[in-house]
Amino acid sequence: MGLFSRNISVAAEPVKPSIPVGSPVEEQAPVLAPVVSPPRGAPGARASVLLPVTPVVRGEREIYFEKMKVRIHQQLVDRLDVQNLKTLPPDVVRQEVRGLIKELCQTEKGLLNSSDQERLMDDVMDETFGLGPLETLLKDSAITDILVNRFDRVYVERRGRLELSDVRFRDNQHLRQIIDRIVAIVGRRIDEVSPMADARLTDGSRVNAIIPPLALEGPAMSIRRFGAKPLQLEDLIRAGAFPACVMDFLAAAVQARCNVIISGGTGSGKTTLLNCLSRYIPAEERVITIEDAAELQLQQPHVVRLETRPANIEGKGEVNQRDLVKNCLRMRPDRVIIGECRSGETLDMLQAMNTGHDGSMTTVHANSPRDALGRIEVMVAMAGYDLPIRALRQQISSAVSVIVQAQRLTGGKRKVTRVSEITGMEGDQIQVQDIFAFEQTGVDENGMATGHFIVTGIRPKCLERIESRGISLPAELFLRKQIQA
Repeated sequence: MGLFSRNISVAAEPVKPSIPVGSPVEEQAPVLAPVVSPPRGAPGARASVLLPVTPVVRGEREIYFEKMKVRIHQQLVDRLDVQNLKTLPPDVVRQEVRGLIKELCQTEKGLLNSSDQERLMDDVMDETFGLGPLETLLKDSAITDILVNRFDRVYVERRGRLELSDVRFRDNQHLRQIIDRIVAIVGRRIDEVSPMADARLTDGSRVNAIIPPLALEGPAMSIRRFGAKPLQLEDLIRAGAFPACVMDFLAAAVQARCNVIISGGTGSGKTTLLNCLSRYIPAEERVITIEDAAELQLQQPHVVRLETRPANIEGKGEVNQRDLVKNCLRMRPDRVIIGECRSGETLDMLQAMNTGHDGSMTTVHANSPRDALGRIEVMVAMAGYDLPIRALRQQISSAVSVIVQAQRLTGGKRKVTRVSEITGMEGDQIQVQDIFAFEQTGVDENGMATGHFIVTGIRPKCLERIESRGISLPAELFLRKQIQA
């Protein structure tokens, strides 16, 4: 969808200029949500209670403002010379368009003060050049997640806590237009045939959208944001994600080409940690990344980024992660990085780790290092091969060196809660030992988890590999001790 597509605009009804300030559109009775009670006579049975759900009530002034914005935007689109604008520098285009918006505002009969005019111009500019109401949220660097449940329910996450924002779309059609614009940026589509889509914004933020009939209350969207400036491990240390000794070990492991898996739940910081660790890959090595929606921000000069492709409208042309893993092995990579293993490509990843592509990394969804190994076994089975369980576990134990467990704790803090090493097989079981661990001891007055890190005192087996690469770590790094988080 083009920046000045006429599909962006929605015709508005004429509005009378005299609007009482702050008056509600109409009196709305509270919406009642039933609470399901146990059957009568059951333990804990009680009478059914109807809890009020706060409705969204908008003043007439706000509705008038929205309609004026739509009307001015429609006039703007009608008067723009799109082909000529494409030949001009962006700054010149914005200056010309802003002047035209100001002229259109002055032709409106409704009374607008200077602050309302500025707000109106900003909103129309966002609608014309950006992502409409989302632009306000995208400019806030403190927001890490934007969750659009429906057109009038937009939540954001700041500093690990979710809160309802005052941003809203006009209606479901407006939200759908913004979703269409986002997925079009990366050449994807979303419609009744393919009602789900993964995409990314120009700043690298990850987007997932879903529309009816799968989304029952209208289109929904979630945006996982990444800062314009990639975080470093030092930033995570200052944030209390882990102590310096953990960084020293992980940096040495990456430099020594140990295969690393980052495990964790949704929103635990897996991708951020993977980006940080990539800093320690030597600049002369060739790295190939594979993702469903490209979001990794590797900090190396020699990187080839690959991204999957969904099927076309005829159901053909799909290229999945497994196809890309097989192809990238013919591209002479030194390291292969998969954004997230979630299916049969896990087997190809293990084979790459075992066939000369040491130092490869990926992430998996799991709640502990032991659970991560179980997930890997399940995902390998999804490749369609009936491998004996012992042979499969031998493949895993010889391929993976280190598992880093990330977790989102009570209160929203993200921490590395385990750094574990795979030491081999004993019988049919993979042996795992913790090098570093975080123990939660309680919750403070602000609802934040508190605790301390423990150095277990175990000397890592991979330390020999690290030292053979000329990397030295102090012996006291692994002495058993407790470090306050």
